[in-house]
Amino acid sequence: MQEFPQDWQRALVLVAHPDDPEYGMAAAVAEWITAGKQVSYVLATRGEAGIAGMHPEESGPLRVMEQQNACARVGVSDLVFLDYPDGRIEEGLGLRRDLAREIRRVRPDVVLSLNHRDEWGPGRWNSADHRAVGRAVLDAVGDADNEWIFPELLAEGLPRHKSKWVAIMSPHPTHAQPVSAASIEKACASLAEHSQYLRALSEEAVDVQARKQTEMVTSGGAVAFELYG
Repeated sequence: MQEFPQDWQRALVLVAHPDDPEYGMAAAVAEWITAGKQVSYVLATRGEAGIAGMHPEESGPLRVMEQQNACARVGVSDLVFLDYPDGRIEEGLGLRRDLAREIRRVRPDVVLSLNHRDEWGPGRWNSADHRAVGRAVLDAVGDADNEWIFPELLAEGLPRHKSKWVAIMSPHPTHAQPVSAASIEKACASLAEHSQYLRALSEEAVDVQARKQTEMVTSGGAVAFELYG
């Protein structure tokens, strides 16, 4: 793989749920922020349907708090929730407009998201929210650079913006971002902040789950992305 480009200053992570940034790109985010780059997070949902046995009215605020704590671990201070319904996001113009609005607000050089394809990996069906948000992100990057698709954004004082790259956590990576041991530790701590969610997934200790997941993604001392330029 080629090395991830470094000639940029601002990145925007657009994903569906709390914990989505932590299941992959958090080590890269920690590395970039340590180097002085700016990274913002926008989450389409509050993840309220993500904890089995816990009512959404209880789990939604809990997952927001866990995401805020996770962000603090890697140095992200700009966190926005779009309040789409967890598990029921529909790809369409409304979602594209909301994502394009955030792209114009943040004005990133790099837009990052998760795998938008049907499969998460071999034999693993990807979630409906990941597919809808990921595909909408790809379209919204173009929408943000076109003043005629959503002219109402101009009326909101948000001029068009062209991002240099789109980077996807995908099964078909093209570029690798080297990460230090310190960034990997921050990523482990960031994922471990989603403790209630992780406890619902497995009886294995939260810190063990977080380390396994993080080390799997950072194998070889790098985080891999599929890069569109």
